[in-house]
Amino acid sequence: MTTPRFLVVSATAGEAAYVPDEFEVVVTGIGKVAAAVAVTEALARFRPEERPSVVNIGTAGALHEHHAGLFAPSAVLNHDISADVLRSLGHPVTDRIALEDGDGSVLATGDVFISDVAVRDALATRADLVDMEGFAVAASCARMGVGCRIVKHVSDRADESAMDWPAQVDASARILGTWLIENL
Repeated sequence: MTTPRFLVVSATAGEAAYVPDEFEVVVTGIGKVAAAVAVTEALARFRPEERPSVVNIGTAGALHEHHAGLFAPSAVLNHDISADVLRSLGHPVTDRIALEDGDGSVLATGDVFISDVAVRDALATRADLVDMEGFAVAASCARMGVGCRIVKHVSDRADESAMDWPAQVDASARILGTWLIENL
């Protein structure tokens, strides 16, 4: 079996619906724990020197009104961990990971589905987009020693429009599939 150059990772099958057949796909399930476990498990199947780079595709909520379309974040942060408190107690916590080949945007990841304007606006002071898996994927890649790229398509405004997310997934998946064809 030939080792794939890239492993495409998506939270849901719907978001990966238009990934070209030439790519190996891992559907992780929703949330940080599911994503971390699935990515680590998938990468562990390969010998360390043969592990493919990971490309995490999926949808994201925009934290700013002017954000739309595709983003390849330069950093991802774990927005729902009490990092400052834990650090003050003497426990080092990684809550931000830099990503290569990014566009300057920041993706906030947490296990909370963001559909509240007040929560969105608070997150907007730290990030451009929000999802539920990106940080976990990047953390797993860092632990397993492989490259990670995250590509997200804005599906909603992280407000009440987020409740229509299921209806937006197919359109985002088509755009993400095209991005893979044109960029990998």
